[in-house]
Amino acid sequence: MKPIWVVDDDQSIRFVLEKALSREQFSVRTFSSPRDVIKALDEGDTPQVVVSDIRMPGGSGIDLLATVKQRHPGLPVIIMTAFSDLDSAVSAFQGGAFEYLPKPFDVTTAVDLIRRAVEESLREEVADATPAMAPEMLGQAPAMQDVFRAIGRLSQSNVTVLITGESGTGKELVARALHKHSPRANGPFVAINTAAIPKDLLESELFGHERGAFTGAQTTRRGRFEQADGGSLFLDEIGDMPFDLQTRLLRVLSDGQFYRVGGHQPIKSNVRVIAATHQNLEERVRQGGFREDLFHRLNVIRLRLPALHERREDIPMLTRFFLSKSARELGVDAKRITDSALERLAAFEFPGNVRQLENLCHWLTVMAPAQVVEPKDLPPEMLNAPVLHTPAMADAHMQAAAVAAPAVPLAEGQSAAGAPQAAPVWLADLEREARRRLEAGETEVWDVLTRQFEGCLIHTALDITRGRRIEAAQRLGIGRNTITRKIQELGLDD
Repeated sequence: MKPIWVVDDDQSIRFVLEKALSREQFSVRTFSSPRDVIKALDEGDTPQVVVSDIRMPGGSGIDLLATVKQRHPGLPVIIMTAFSDLDSAVSAFQGGAFEYLPKPFDVTTAVDLIRRAVEESLREEVADATPAMAPEMLGQAPAMQDVFRAIGRLSQSNVTVLITGESGTGKELVARALHKHSPRANGPFVAINTAAIPKDLLESELFGHERGAFTGAQTTRRGRFEQADGGSLFLDEIGDMPFDLQTRLLRVLSDGQFYRVGGHQPIKSNVRVIAATHQNLEERVRQGGFREDLFHRLNVIRLRLPALHERREDIPMLTRFFLSKSARELGVDAKRITDSALERLAAFEFPGNVRQLENLCHWLTVMAPAQVVEPKDLPPEMLNAPVLHTPAMADAHMQAAAVAAPAVPLAEGQSAAGAPQAAPVWLADLEREARRRLEAGETEVWDVLTRQFEGCLIHTALDITRGRRIEAAQRLGIGRNTITRKIQELGLDD
């Protein structure tokens, strides 16, 4: 591993950090000015992490940050400063700093932060080793691999396909992939959401209309079937199509002919129909809301897209991809995310599926305060989700640490959830203790038991991390300031 570079005109700071990092088996190289660092870079030397003061004779840490980021975009840079003002913090983060460390700092805190930066740097090196390609869909989970295989088998076919799955699972992406890898790839791909268009306009949208067919029809208009001639027509949310239009659609699928609204001449259209729905069409047929003959006409080949919670092992890969995608769209540096934050995301149910995860990554790109996303930076609904330790999640973390995202935006997969587990034994013990105190008439049961619970969690985390508070906070899923405050409140320093 390459050395950590410490840049500070204060010799005592260089000495303290060098000794502390050396005790942790890190190789360290110190510099007294940015000029010396730039000279070392010019000579071809590269560090694992740069830790730099912000104000030094002969140059500023912010200028050095810009130079380092220009030459090595993925290299973590930690900015130190005794001037804890807003401008310094904003300048550091806008320049792409990994973290901002105000002086005076606790040495243990600084070492823990540098260790995190080293881990991130190693992950960046692995990611850079994998060629970056523009993905079409992503998914290593078995169920997604089944979808990819099905698309491959259908690549030379014009057969009608019905895509099912919850909202936000990527049905339109699969439809586009079916079109792209079919003999009709050079033809148009036309998509329409039948649930988003009012019933009285949907017929005209699908089949077009003649001039004067109804009030407001000033000109003849081609419908989606004509627009998609020679290509593919994607009918999203087909289960919401009005019953009378289902009859017209069935006729088009049967003989390839239709009439514009107000028209008298039949129009032929050579279109491959790909339909999608989040509803149970068999149930809709039983309820009389969907034509059975149309269902069988559409249900030639069915592809089911799994919900995101069924493919938890794909969440780290998708998260990193969407963070990178959002950064490109906004023209900023991509945020990085810690394993503990990914564990929180993997525990969340994501009712909005992949679309919700993509929106979350866009939110994090804009709103997360630092370049590295920690659990405390996630929205409250994510923080309140229980952390699930499933085999699928463990595999996901191993895969995410070993490889960068392969080439393919959305997709879905494997069921990771097992049978519901019984409540842990400690909850039964807690219930008995709470009952004993309440029945005895105690009035501060909440405060007493909460303090004991929090104290036990923090004490255990500090024991596991050998007193390293930042690492303990990360493992517990709380912020650095929170664990420091709790230690003081609970008297754990004593």
